[in-house]
Amino acid sequence: MDFLSLFGFLLGILAVVGGNFLEGGSLTFLVNGPALVIVFGGTLGAVMLQTPPRLFVNALKSLHWVGRPPAIDMQQRIQKIVQWSLLARKEGLLGLEAELEREPDGFVRKGLQLLVDGNETQVIRDCLELEMHAKEQQELNAAKVFEAMGGYAPTLGILGAVLGLIQVMQNLTDPERLGQGIAIAFVATIYGVGLANLVFLPVAGKLKAHIRKAALLRELTIEGIVAIAEGENPRNIELKLGGFLE
Repeated sequence: MDFLSLFGFLLGILAVVGGNFLEGGSLTFLVNGPALVIVFGGTLGAVMLQTPPRLFVNALKSLHWVGRPPAIDMQQRIQKIVQWSLLARKEGLLGLEAELEREPDGFVRKGLQLLVDGNETQVIRDCLELEMHAKEQQELNAAKVFEAMGGYAPTLGILGAVLGLIQVMQNLTDPERLGQGIAIAFVATIYGVGLANLVFLPVAGKLKAHIRKAALLRELTIEGIVAIAEGENPRNIELKLGGFLE
């Protein structure tokens, strides 16, 4: 569980609500159904119009990474690769077939399969790098969906403010509806800017951080598998891959 993300979100909300109280405002002032419908619904609709269905679904699936990031253990992967290297030196590349069947990571399995099949090192590198870049781009595109939300939300907030002001102009003689229109105008702007800067853009940034780390793990794997194919000393492989550790 990523408690820093949860703490940051709660702190951001608390800062806005607490600042509102310190200025003499109330919580009811920040709760406005029409403004929320305009900003959130409009933002979601715009992103759905912009995004292909598969990409939109992938973005929603990746959202859980904010609270529960993917398990990425560089040190464990290095230890695995060193063990594979020792096994390959002892039993040959075919000795890795058993490891291939036990490996849960599809990317690693592909690398081991290329290794066991006796492919040239450049072929192994080219195949794995192609998949690595394609996978990273797919994941980054999912993160960009939330970036797009962060761009649309403030604009929809302005749209909500304009709609509220229109209500104000149409009801200048009705004090009750006048106040409601002004509330929608200002609260819609708060929702738009708040959602963009407290939710959508931070979510996109957090996803990109996890994606970059996952890509680094794949790059480490490529270097390790290629080193095994080239017959490098296991100790040298461990020292080389240690450069990936933070």
